Amino acid sequence: MLVLLLLHAAAAIAAVPLVRALGNRALYLLALVPASAAGWAAATTGQVRTETYPWVPHLDVSLALRTGPLSWLMLLIVGGIGAIVLVYCVHYFPPRDPDLGRFAAVFLSFAGAMTGLVVADDLIVLYVLWELTTVFSYLLIGHKPELAASRRAAMQALVVTTAGGLAMLAGFVMLGQHAGTYRWSQIAAGPLPDSGYLATAAVLILAGALSKSAIFPFSFWLPAAMAAPTPASAYLHAASMVKAGVFLIGLLGPAFAHIGPWRPVTVAAGVVTVLLGGWAAMRQTDLKLVLAYGTVSQLGLLTVAFGAGTRTGALAGTALLLAHALFKAALFLVVGIIDRSTGTRDLRQLSDLRRRMPGLAVIAALAVASMAGVPPLAGFVGKEALFATFEQGGTADRVVLLALVAGSGLTVAYGLRFLWGAFASKDGVEETVPAPVGRGFAAPAGVLAVAGAAAGICSPWIGGVLRPYAEAFAGKPYELGLWHGVGLPLVLSAAVYAIGLVIFFGPARRDVWPQQRLPAADGVYRRVMSGLDRAAVEVTGATQRGSLPFSLGAILVVLVVIGTATLALGGPWQLGVRLWDTPLQLVAGAVVIATALMAARIRRRLTAMILVGVCGYGVAVLFVLHGAPDLALTQFLVETATIVMFVLVLRRLPVRFSARPLLASRMIRNVLAAAVGLVTAGMAYVAVSGRHAVPISVDFPALAVSYGGGTNIVNVALVDIRAWDTMGEISVLVVAATGVASLIFRRTGALTRRREEQGLTPADTGGAWLRAGDTPEARRQSIILQVVARLLFHTMVLFSVYLLFSGHNAPGGGFAGGLVAGLALTTRYLAGGKPELNAAAPVDAGLVLGSGLLTAVGSGIAAMVAGGQVLQSALVDVHVPVLGHIHFATSVVFDVGVYLIVVGLVLEILRSLGAELDRRHDPAPAPARLKEPV
Repeated sequence: MLVLLLLHAAAAIAAVPLVRALGNRALYLLALVPASAAGWAAATTGQVRTETYPWVPHLDVSLALRTGPLSWLMLLIVGGIGAIVLVYCVHYFPPRDPDLGRFAAVFLSFAGAMTGLVVADDLIVLYVLWELTTVFSYLLIGHKPELAASRRAAMQALVVTTAGGLAMLAGFVMLGQHAGTYRWSQIAAGPLPDSGYLATAAVLILAGALSKSAIFPFSFWLPAAMAAPTPASAYLHAASMVKAGVFLIGLLGPAFAHIGPWRPVTVAAGVVTVLLGGWAAMRQTDLKLVLAYGTVSQLGLLTVAFGAGTRTGALAGTALLLAHALFKAALFLVVGIIDRSTGTRDLRQLSDLRRRMPGLAVIAALAVASMAGVPPLAGFVGKEALFATFEQGGTADRVVLLALVAGSGLTVAYGLRFLWGAFASKDGVEETVPAPVGRGFAAPAGVLAVAGAAAGICSPWIGGVLRPYAEAFAGKPYELGLWHGVGLPLVLSAAVYAIGLVIFFGPARRDVWPQQRLPAADGVYRRVMSGLDRAAVEVTGATQRGSLPFSLGAILVVLVVIGTATLALGGPWQLGVRLWDTPLQLVAGAVVIATALMAARIRRRLTAMILVGVCGYGVAVLFVLHGAPDLALTQFLVETATIVMFVLVLRRLPVRFSARPLLASRMIRNVLAAAVGLVTAGMAYVAVSGRHAVPISVDFPALAVSYGGGTNIVNVALVDIRAWDTMGEISVLVVAATGVASLIFRRTGALTRRREEQGLTPADTGGAWLRAGDTPEARRQSIILQVVARLLFHTMVLFSVYLLFSGHNAPGGGFAGGLVAGLALTTRYLAGGKPELNAAAPVDAGLVLGSGLLTAVGSGIAAMVAGGQVLQSALVDVHVPVLGHIHFATSVVFDVGVYLIVVGLVLEILRSLGAELDRRHDPAPAPARLKEPV
């Protein structure tokens, strides 16, 4: 099963280049992937297969896969119909459609997620795959993002199903914690007593299932999702995505059927959906919308069948599940053919297509007959079983049975309306002349329609395969089949046909039904979303005023309020505080406090920045006094680099913070600053004093040597023990550097100018050793400073490389080495400006950043390929004749990536905050004036 999932992932990755190379014919090859899932299911008929792979062992979450009878049926549907729809897409999409590769990739991704969903045995894994189907369906529905209807429909489906999914996750967590495991096969095997706790979990899970399958009151999103391409509608809304909810109800039914709200909620919601969907389908003029509302109604039938919680209901649900997938997918494909060949889906504009397209009319009639429950088709088998589920119940079951008969009558009526609207001859409507349709275009729909007939004939065999699933429910035995004698279900089937004919040919003629959407729910959704949008605007206007002090102050006020309340209520406040270990710490602390207070009162920007830097250097001294040279080195380098970066910006800002500083404003800021300091210090003190467990850091010294192969605990922790944290941090650095550059280089032609400034285009340097040359910028620079910077540059770079490779066993590492290299580049820039910087680093900063991230990620992937865990390091000992014995850890490669990212970050900032701001500030040189002849 895992192989099937990986095969789908590989096919999704290869889809775009494959379609680009082979065109539409590539879909034939890609169709083999979902077909393999259906083939595997067919080959394992009647078997229960399980696979388990570790995933998150600390949370007891594993990639547990399991197939039972219900999963077997869903695999056949998801894989088989997915393959048929992809073959259909070869003819549906125009040749060389530029979006076809993307569609195929998302389609296969969705098929893979759906395949994983139906075989998942772990509830957390099931939820992850559940949300993946939501994301991929969002992309399929919004396939045409340039259309407002597509964007709106995709967002509506995403919001509704995601909200339900979050409720379902809460139910899963409650269920897993109660059972002590998230493995569904183990939960179902144990007793689940009816209780308020489990009832709440059941309702939350049902919220996710009902929203996914568009069951009332969530039905409104499915008709809107018809903005998707017709092949996507055929797959998502007939065979896969909307089946996920009813599949979950069927999967959990054996264990939850006795839980209080399970049966009432599913049956009541299903009955309402059946009636509302059928009624709305009769009022549509778009053939695709007729099928969409019909799908809503049919999903209601499935929910009633699986929610009944009986053996007969379970078999009825599985039979209807298969029948609906076959006939509804076939009808959607028929609509796609009509749309492509005639240019319209409006049944008021179509006339006499049965004469022009007789084969397609036969296919549609066969599918509609199955939908109406005409024997010997699959729909008849499922409808008979559904009626048998409620024929011998109490008053409530009789009411449900009458509602199902009425809903089934509506099904017959809108099925006839579909055939009449698509193929009948209409008075006053000009005969429709379609474009020629090839056999390959119509064949997929024909295969599905014929499969519906075959499924009806083979229903006893199918029922035998599904019998183990049904036996998990209580109730009398029942066998799927075409004939159960003359009984109430058969009489009701005849009544259904009569009701459908009366509705179709009744007083309200079939061609004058007014259009109508599902009532209330859609309007409620629109009002809620409009209210959220308005609330977002109001909150943003009240809090985001464009003032940095105000925004920062709001954040800090919240910190002070919540922190103070937590400290007052929490504690613990232990006595016995040691103020210092040595008087030097007192001196360094006094310097930090004094410079911080002075920085808060200073009105000049540059002076305040220098004082803040001195405060940072004081903290570095405290690190030294505490015996942390690695932290001290990093702090010194970070403070130095930060001061330089701030100076680059401050030189273009006014000298003072404010032209007219208000005393009240300054007092508020000072009080807030003091409060933040006190609360932060108190939180740090309480966090340290409240420790009860042994710190994990006590094991770091031994692990640094045995696991990381180094004696520098800090560096080994960063690149080995906590490598995932470092990976996240360097990713943030890359994003930050890209964001800074994007904000600065935002004008037209910025890319070309940026490349010129980075020395990637020819520049006239004249071969001079000092690249600043004779320019106005160079005249402001000191030649002595330029020469000294040139002489120190290579030494600083060499020292940075030393820090990089020595960091595993001595103070240093990739971050410290990268900062030293960055300061070397900064020295060159401050000495000679842009020309000196380009001469020192004639390379694109983005390339350096990308290379660093690629190196870091590649080291983790290489470890996984070698058979270890991601980012796991290995110790290597080699003997080189000249160099002797060399001992190193492969995590050094990860540290090289960190080094490159820090260098790229500094280079990006120097070119954006430095060179670009210089270019904007300095006026363009005036053109030389020609001397007038004497």
